[in-house]
Amino acid sequence: MTPGTAYLVDDDDAIRDALAWLLRSRNVDAQAWSSAESFLADYSTSMRGCIVLDIRMRTMSGLECFDALQRQACSLPVIFLTGHGDVPQAVQAIKNGAFDFIEKPFNDNELADRIIGALEHDDRRHRARKTDASLEARLQSLTAREHEVMERVLAGKFNKVIADELNIAMRTVEVHRSHVFEKMGVRSAIELAQLLAARGRQA
Repeated sequence: MTPGTAYLVDDDDAIRDALAWLLRSRNVDAQAWSSAESFLADYSTSMRGCIVLDIRMRTMSGLECFDALQRQACSLPVIFLTGHGDVPQAVQAIKNGAFDFIEKPFNDNELADRIIGALEHDDRRHRARKTDASLEARLQSLTAREHEVMERVLAGKFNKVIADELNIAMRTVEVHRSHVFEKMGVRSAIELAQLLAARGRQA
């Protein structure tokens, strides 16, 4: 099963049902709404997956729905279903943060592939955020002295040099160093440097 759920918002019953069936046949969980208003009423920041929005609906349009989601700081990838005349609006929506758009009539498998790509994108981003949160919690667990020792370990300084700089015994440096490795979940200074470098790239 692909991680996350495809949230389908389209006022055309036939397209909505066909798309839900197609996605389920590709092992993608799908939920559907017949209007932007009903979807917004059910929307929650705890949702994981992607949103597939018809750009042109009878009441609230997909673009208006997208604007409303952005005001709620929605981070889910949004894919627009567009008619030929709506392509310029869809392109503008991409510039404003939408994930993708596809023109009707669309190729079923191409659309399914793009939706699966959006689901995987959201899953990677969600896991990276959880990893970041875990790493920040580990960093917060270090004492002020352990932070001082860690900074010098990352600078490649030997225990004796660290001891001299901090005016503490070398054995105390070894204890602090051991505590830093244990709290950060690493076995060496190299692993620690790689962990914090990855944090910097994600930021």
